[in-house]
Amino acid sequence: MEKDEVVIRLHRPDRNEMLFFFLCGVLLSIPLTLFIDQFANSLLVGFDAFSATLISSAVFAPFIEEFSKAFPLFYRHGETERSIFNLALCVGLGFGIVEMLTYVSVLGAPVIDRVPGLFFHPASTSITAFGLAKKKPLPFYMTAVALHFSNNFLVVTNFFAAIAIIGSAIIVAMTVFASWELHSRTKERFIS
Repeated sequence: MEKDEVVIRLHRPDRNEMLFFFLCGVLLSIPLTLFIDQFANSLLVGFDAFSATLISSAVFAPFIEEFSKAFPLFYRHGETERSIFNLALCVGLGFGIVEMLTYVSVLGAPVIDRVPGLFFHPASTSITAFGLAKKKPLPFYMTAVALHFSNNFLVVTNFFAAIAIIGSAIIVAMTVFASWELHSRTKERFIS
């Protein structure tokens, strides 16, 4: 190696780091979501129950949850595009598991109804992470928010159950496909 040559060691997260980011989804992203959600929902005083639920679930929740899931990734330095993307999958999975367990155990939702979230949350978080990796976070964050909004809107309005179920399945599939496609566009390139 010559005197002026710089060696950059690529970072590849190990299992412990991936577990840490999974736990960030559980212990950081969920409480942050609940904290922000509490203040946002206080703006809905005076709305009828349906309107308040629609605004809370379809408008506030996508912005709040997508931000909260990406939050642990903001302070990563020395990552490759691929590693930040993979860590986002871990955060989203941690978030999705806690959300599913909460809906099932506290609200009595059927397990099968909550399984799509185990795919949706990691995929949507990775979309935002792709934007962070490419130094264009806003368009990718807004894409994740739009997909989340669309899914929640269908579920809350549920005008026709069959349409809501099929529409939600299509949105989850689109989100997973977008994540898969963006993953193929990440590189083991250092993010400065």
